[in-house]
Amino acid sequence: MEEVLKMYTKCVNFAAVKHKDQRRKDQEQTPYINHPIGVAYILTAEAGISDLPVLLASILHDTVEDTDTTFDEIEQHFGSHIRKLVEEVTDDKTLPKDVRKAKQIENASKSSHEAKLVKLADKLYNLRDLQRCLPKGWTEKRRKEYFIWAKAVVDNLRGTNAILESSLDKVFRKQHLM
Repeated sequence: MEEVLKMYTKCVNFAAVKHKDQRRKDQEQTPYINHPIGVAYILTAEAGISDLPVLLASILHDTVEDTDTTFDEIEQHFGSHIRKLVEEVTDDKTLPKDVRKAKQIENASKSSHEAKLVKLADKLYNLRDLQRCLPKGWTEKRRKEYFIWAKAVVDNLRGTNAILESSLDKVFRKQHLM
């Protein structure tokens, strides 16, 4: 148990250092690190997930996409399995945004069970955040489009975790998407 806690704490610290200068686009400009920690919290507190690789990947899921972190660096610190999971949930920022979004929908069903859990919790966190407030620079139309796109991703992740899917369905019903 001690080794698990050390690894988890190392991971949270790693992500905190990587995201230290980033802020969310909400009105409060909350520290970005709140997002990956919140995704891990959804997995543990709401979905009952205690699988260490899933939790590490949830904490690291935006590091390569949004910081100077490399996949090699993830592997060096956390091993090849965590690298693979982070690769599965990371968008290729060299592609145009519409292509990245389409790939998320297309590839969702092909992901490993562990990556699907991270994706579901990530979508749940982001959608709840979007319900709470409109990000700076976003229009109501963009928010609605995000919900429609996220539902298409989630629909291709179905059968992964009933608790997360039920929570997402509540969000989608509130937005009149179900």
